[in-house]
Amino acid sequence: MAELTIDCDCCLLRPFRMSDAESLVRHANNPNISARVRDRFPNPYTIEDARQFLMGVTRRARGAAEFTLAIEVDGQVVGGIGIVRGTDIERMTAELGYWLGEEYWGRGIVTEAIKNFAPWVMERYGLTRLHADCFTDNPASSRVLEKAGFIRESTKRRAAIKLGEIKDMHVYVMLR
Repeated sequence: MAELTIDCDCCLLRPFRMSDAESLVRHANNPNISARVRDRFPNPYTIEDARQFLMGVTRRARGAAEFTLAIEVDGQVVGGIGIVRGTDIERMTAELGYWLGEEYWGRGIVTEAIKNFAPWVMERYGLTRLHADCFTDNPASSRVLEKAGFIRESTKRRAAIKLGEIKDMHVYVMLR
């Protein structure tokens, strides 16, 4: 059986492999990335963090609550994209998350990854809605989501704390 891949022209989305550990550390170990994502994304990002993450994602079953793919550019993993599925009455929805190594920012890579991944993952899991939260002080992420077809639905005031600062978050949605 062939490995799942989604060709986005500027990047390839594919399952993570244990051999991706060093590339993950090289691109994820950056405070400018961790400052823009959930706290479960560690900083510093060590080889042990990479190995633990890879052990988890390479063993997940198709029906798992989380599904994640690597963003590969020029043969190396430079980011990730995935969902966390809702439960109970929100079981037809999921939260989209993504990150990209800083040296690849501004090239349209994440926009293309989301454009290809979002409809595919919605179909695969029978989702009716994807949502993505981003800090209001991260306009680049807002632009990425808008270019990928998401619409800003709301702003959650004082909804998060990051690096000791209480922050507002924009909520972006894509409906199927």
